Formats: sequence, structure tokens, C-alpha cells
Amino acid sequence: MKLITFLYDSKEYIGVLSPDGARAVPCAELGVSYSDMLSLAVNISNEELTEMKKRLNGYTGGFQLTEVKLLAPIPRPDKDIICLGVNFKDHAEESVDVMGSEYGGERKFPIYFAKRVNEAVPCGDPINGHFDIVTELDYEAEMAFVVRKDAFNVKGENAAEYVFGYTIMNDVSARCIQMRHKQWFRGKSFDGFAPMGPCLVTADEFEFPPKLDITCHVNGELRQSSNTSLYIHNIPYALEELSNGMTIKAGTIISMGTPGGVGMGFKPPRYLKSGDLIECEVQGIGKLVNRVK
Repeated sequence: MKLITFLYDSKEYIGVLSPDGARAVPCAELGVSYSDMLSLAVNISNEELTEMKKRLNGYTGGFQLTEVKLLAPIPRPDKDIICLGVNFKDHAEESVDVMGSEYGGERKFPIYFAKRVNEAVPCGDPINGHFDIVTELDYEAEMAFVVRKDAFNVKGENAAEYVFGYTIMNDVSARCIQMRHKQWFRGKSFDGFAPMGPCLVTADEFEFPPKLDITCHVNGELRQSSNTSLYIHNIPYALEELSNGMTIKAGTIISMGTPGGVGMGFKPPRYLKSGDLIECEVQGIGKLVNRVK
């Protein structure tokens, strides 16, 4: 199922996209009631999800999608997003000139960093480029997943049971700030630097770990094209390592990294400017579209 958060008549709902993608069906109309998407993700049972899917088939209620405003599926994450850096070989290779040779060699261990998200930008809303302080604004199309239950000392072979669902995130980055501080937290955490959506697809819709095409277009030009099967370190590896000695709380969002083709990887670099349109797409999830303001 494709779960969504949306506004209708100024009220926020959590719901499901109808199978034809034309309607937003509130979860309450399908017999499930939670206060928000995070609460649903960490509390709903597999039996409830199955029952929701059954009720959705043939259901004709809800709102026309044209009548609602989509929000990010989890508009206000209650924890920093955990991100994997340079987790595709082609992105590692293109990062050498900017970030140093240590980022482009053998990736024996992942790079982890946190991204502060006060409010995730929904599909269709603008990205604040913060051009008063940012001179090198970049895009990064990524697939992210939501942890459904507390994870501690998880074994990779059991990782699937900890994944609730998948979404798309554009890990917008201020390269000038990122490199200035020699770490990534501030340069990736400005307000509006986490477009997310358009939906949250439940994990049962894909094999595990998912093997999905991921692309990014800027102003209609294909910049990034890869597949999530090409992660250097996949979801089972990341969950096992992250949870080794550290509890990953239910509701945590983990973003798995971007493929090659980011702006800083071009010679000369091709950073974003006001008016640019970014379209991040992941097979089976949808397309996240935002314009830089």
C-alpha cells in the first residue's frame, strides 16, 4: 500500500492512495485509527495492514487527490534522520576531487551521519536554497526506510522484520558548508533540505532487500540513474552494524545514500540555482518533485 499524509479542509489526515492513484482514502475509513504516520508505522500489526488492504480493494470513498494537499508522509520526524554517505561506487569515485581520496577508495565501512529535519518538504513544495549563505547547493536522490520497532543487536538475516516501509528523500546539501566544517551535519540540515515523499510504501510490496531503479532529473535532464541493488552496504548490513551496541528506536528514518551524478561530481560542478526543477524517482514508490526557490 501507498500510505500518505494529506490536508483536506485544513485538517491533517493519514491515509492510503487508492489502487488507481486517484483518491486519498483516510485510514479511519478503512478501520484503522492512529494520530499520525509515525504512530501508525510503529504500532500497526501485520494483520491490521492486511485488513486495510482488503478493505481498500473496491472501496470508492475518500477524497479525490486533486482536492487534497499531499504532505511528506512523515511531515515532522521525531528523530534526526540517519544517512549513509558515499554508498554507491560511482558516487564514491566522483567525490574524490571534492572530498578527498579517502572517500573514493575501498568502502570497507560505511559513513554514517545525522540530518536534522524540523519539517520535511512535501512533493510539489519549493526548496529554500538559502542562497544568502549557500553558494554550492546540491541534490541527492535517495531511498529511505522507516524502522518499525526498536532494533538492538539485529542480525542481518532478520533485518526485514524491522522495516516498515520505503519512501524517497532528496538529501539536499550545501556543499560549501559541508566542506567548510569537515563534517556533514550542518550543511545537510538547513530548513527545507529534506524533501520527502510522495508516499510511504509498505515493505510487503517489495522483495527484501529491494532492488529498485532510482533516478534524478534536473530541469528534465537525467543526472542520476542506478538501482538500490548496487548499494555498497545494503539495508541488512546497515541495520546490523548500526544496532550493534546502539538501540535504533522505532520510527527512525534511515536514508541509504545517493548514486553518482550529483552536481559536485561534474567538471565544472553543476550546482542548483533558483528556479531549477528536481525530480527524484524510485521504482514502485513514485516521483518526488520540487523546485528551488
